[in-house]
Amino acid sequence: MVTTTAIPLIIHGKDILLSNNDRKHPITSKSAPHLKSFQGATSDLAVQAVESCASAFPSWSQTPPEERRRLLLNLARLLREKSSTIQTLIKDEIHCTPLWSQLNVEIAAGIVEETASVITDAISGTIPSSQGNTYALVMKKPLGVVLGIAPWNAPVILGLRSVIPVVAAGNTAILKGSELSPQTHYFLAALFREAGFPPGVVNFVLHRPQDAAEIYECMIQHPAVKKCNFTGSTQVGRVIASKAAMALKPVLLELGGKNPVVVLEDADLEQAADEIIAAGYLNNGQICMSTDLVYVVQSVAKELTKKILERLHSEDRPHKVVSAAGQARLTQLVEDARSKGAVIHQARNPLAEDPLAFPATVIEGVTEEMEFYTIESFGPVFGIIAVESAEQGLQMVKRSAYGLSSAVFTRDHFKALGMSADIAVGAVHVNGGTVHDEPTLPHGGVGDSGYGRFGGKWGLNEFLQTQTVILNRVRASL
Repeated sequence: MVTTTAIPLIIHGKDILLSNNDRKHPITSKSAPHLKSFQGATSDLAVQAVESCASAFPSWSQTPPEERRRLLLNLARLLREKSSTIQTLIKDEIHCTPLWSQLNVEIAAGIVEETASVITDAISGTIPSSQGNTYALVMKKPLGVVLGIAPWNAPVILGLRSVIPVVAAGNTAILKGSELSPQTHYFLAALFREAGFPPGVVNFVLHRPQDAAEIYECMIQHPAVKKCNFTGSTQVGRVIASKAAMALKPVLLELGGKNPVVVLEDADLEQAADEIIAAGYLNNGQICMSTDLVYVVQSVAKELTKKILERLHSEDRPHKVVSAAGQARLTQLVEDARSKGAVIHQARNPLAEDPLAFPATVIEGVTEEMEFYTIESFGPVFGIIAVESAEQGLQMVKRSAYGLSSAVFTRDHFKALGMSADIAVGAVHVNGGTVHDEPTLPHGGVGDSGYGRFGGKWGLNEFLQTQTVILNRVRASL
């Protein structure tokens, strides 16, 4: 735990705090009242973090996979042992329920363990056929230094996901934590040190919001940085990708979603209502995969809406968002929908007096003219749209610029498979909620939801490059 009044950076295994108040950013912590700020990076510190990783890369890239696996499993063990402490930090920083904090630790530990288990297979090369009397060897090699930019909303899952496949593949990593979850992200970075990872394999930086462009640009332009991964909003993702493109650096982007559910006339409506409510309101709807729009066939729309509203009005979980800006965005979206004819349903909120409270909300009668139809809400809000047919709902889904997660509810699995093939998204969940991820599965989107894949062997391959070696025979001496 941090014993100083400021959360430090970690560079080459050491906590870094500037002696003056330069770049300090104020915070309030219930779990650690002595903490008053975190240390924001300067350009010089950001470069130091990159160069530390660069110095550690030659040795780490040659570390045998079994040793990398051992260290990763040490890390997973520490996560489980310190689960209670980590969960307290998460609840303090992002105002989530105990369930979400628990899931963060459990899923994150699973990601670490699964990644450790597939290292050897992922880094193995191949011997494809080649012309003539030659042998072609295709090797897999790590890239170098990778910058991982993690968000606040699932701080343990997404914080570790940004660096675990990176170091497992033999790269070194910089974890750029979020200013909204600095304690949790620092705690994770410090665990790598405790687990026995060598100095410089994982460094940790934070920055003040106003310094974001400066710090990112000095790191992505550094020749030692070979790739960046970013999880966050589509708007910021565009900036990340464009700046990286100017430096000819690849990026992996997992961005926002307007995650649709299509409910057919033969669906189990009880099951559909349960899954929609669960995926709409988990972590106060602040998950990239949260359900945003429900397209339901007209013949069952009234019944499904009734079942959803029954569950809404029995919703007793407290709901609040992470910031005043998020609350203002949600209010604008709901009021715009109301002004254009939608019916707004809201649950009683036990946190009604909290300045960041926002009630679980259903917008009935969403139309394409409403801002909510195209803008990701990222809060405890979803909308319902009645459609004439499954085909109409499918066509509306296909017009979305986003493509992260979706769901189809029907008893006809063959029809669901056909619809899945026609939806441009990273994942389709048949008779399940849009919020679902497992360490063994690829995760990512298309379109405005980004590109590239985290998860399992797919995640490791994102941070490996191929090199082809052709063996030719020596000509006989004349």
